[in-house]
Amino acid sequence: MKRKVSFRKILLYAALMVAALTFIYPFIWMIGASLAPESEIGKMNLWPSKPGLGNFKAMIEKIPIGLSLLNSLLVAVATTALVMITGSMVGYALAKLRFRGRQLIFYVIVFTMSLPFQITLIPNYITMVDLHLVDTYLALIIPFAVSAFAVLMFRQAFQGLPQALIDAARLDGCNEMQIIFRILWPNMKPTLVTVAILTFIGSWNEVLWPLIVIRNEHLMTMPQLVTLFVVGGRANSLLGVKIAAAVVLALPVMIAFLFFQKHFIQSMASTGLKD
Repeated sequence: MKRKVSFRKILLYAALMVAALTFIYPFIWMIGASLAPESEIGKMNLWPSKPGLGNFKAMIEKIPIGLSLLNSLLVAVATTALVMITGSMVGYALAKLRFRGRQLIFYVIVFTMSLPFQITLIPNYITMVDLHLVDTYLALIIPFAVSAFAVLMFRQAFQGLPQALIDAARLDGCNEMQIIFRILWPNMKPTLVTVAILTFIGSWNEVLWPLIVIRNEHLMTMPQLVTLFVVGGRANSLLGVKIAAAVVLALPVMIAFLFFQKHFIQSMASTGLKD
């Protein structure tokens, strides 16, 4: 019996290893190709014979990648902070406060998650034009300051916390804002990390909206600039330079996930819908 169990485990681990290699191979090849000379990329070798930083140097010479990196960090961090605040406040109200229409509001918010962003693209653009926010950082941040997914995650997390904790905080004189950010936040770190990572990734990778509202190159985010760099002709059909730009674009997200993956997986595994 023990031999059968061991054999099954071996098969399971072997299957998991194959799946892991399948997912990680493209990333390893991308990093290797970014370090390879242009003549070696077409050979599809996993790692170049003479790795170098020539593609990255050419990329830096052709586009202001450093400035776009700062723009992306500014927009992604600001958007993530706003989503954390607004998501916490709305999620707390839906989970712990009792008022008429609470469930209806929650179902409407969940329904909006099924609507693609392209549906609201034109209304959002018209709003930015009317507010004279085109070609500003606010145009990149405001439309994403509230997230239905963040509201859902925070609502589920708040429902999992005991009401006695909130009642005790109120007896100590805490108001609702203090309860959310000083009492409840420290008890829901996995949810905070998950919402922060997914919001940051979504904001960091956003391309369509910046292409519409940003025309000044000094305000462009990295995904926008890399997209224009790849399809706009600045790369001069050099595949290695394009791949190097893709690596620079992907690295911050990969690093963030590696540091916080434990909390991310824990929150996603424990989150469920509750009435």
